[in-house]
Amino acid sequence: MSSREVVLTGSVAYDYLMHFPGRFREHILPDHLESLSLSFLVDSLERRPGGIAANIAYSMALLGERPRIMATVGEDFEDYRRALESVGVVTDEVRVIPGLLTASFFVTTDDTDSQIASFYTGAMAHATELSFADLDPPPDLVLISPNDPAAMITYVDECIELGISYFFDPSQQILLLDSAALETGIRGCEALFANEYELALIKDKTSLTIDDITEMTKFTVITRGEDGSDLYTREGRQHIAAIPPREAAEPTGVGDSYRAGFLKGYLADLPLECCGMMGALAATYSLEQTGPQSHKFDLAEFIARFRSEYDSDCDLDRLLS
Repeated sequence: MSSREVVLTGSVAYDYLMHFPGRFREHILPDHLESLSLSFLVDSLERRPGGIAANIAYSMALLGERPRIMATVGEDFEDYRRALESVGVVTDEVRVIPGLLTASFFVTTDDTDSQIASFYTGAMAHATELSFADLDPPPDLVLISPNDPAAMITYVDECIELGISYFFDPSQQILLLDSAALETGIRGCEALFANEYELALIKDKTSLTIDDITEMTKFTVITRGEDGSDLYTREGRQHIAAIPPREAAEPTGVGDSYRAGFLKGYLADLPLECCGMMGALAATYSLEQTGPQSHKFDLAEFIARFRSEYDSDCDLDRLLS
């Protein structure tokens, strides 16, 4: 386990996962988008623990870390808290907001893995009430991931003011953050994480190019689904191949698992390429199960599979010490 204190901020939620037996695009009429009205008959529904901060924390715990979550939740959280703590997640900074429910994520996935989703904020709307200044010990590294938008802006400002290194992962909240907030978050961060669509949104809202972003950050990680991921530094771009799943189940939370694997390697001071490979493998574990916290492995198993998947010089043995 790393000696560095990591705090994960972002959503803690319940996921309602549904499957539509078909393709969304076959039911969308481009000439009638101004009066769009659709209803999809789903053939399955599952309620699972989720939320980006919790998903990342879960996979980091499987990898032998004890990540801390800082978030606000509702009165329905206690069973979820016990489940997280049972795998090694630290929830001391998770605050229950009386009278409210924990945030909820409703997502329908079609046969092409395209998704339509909606999100109920619930207790997450109170995330601005939490502060890094109240944490003891203070974190060495913070992940700022999708949360109440005002909280994300506050956390960026606090990290900059307090001199705390942070990774910036605005993803689903890019649409709700204005260009100034996005650029401030990127300019002050150690690393930016996004998928290729989110990168396009960032470029559109801020007019920043990938070269601009690379100059602002220590590194940038862009995930591309089955096409792997790209690591951008001032020295250039490195491509990381994805690992095909043994059997694909459901994609919700795959990107969160990638971040967990990457963070594990980063905390061990592994080269960025090795971190990306660890992220890719963690993502594949998640893809092979339904729900973002259903996969299971221990660190030794993870390392053994890593060696079978990648022909690399990455020294993962140091993770076991």
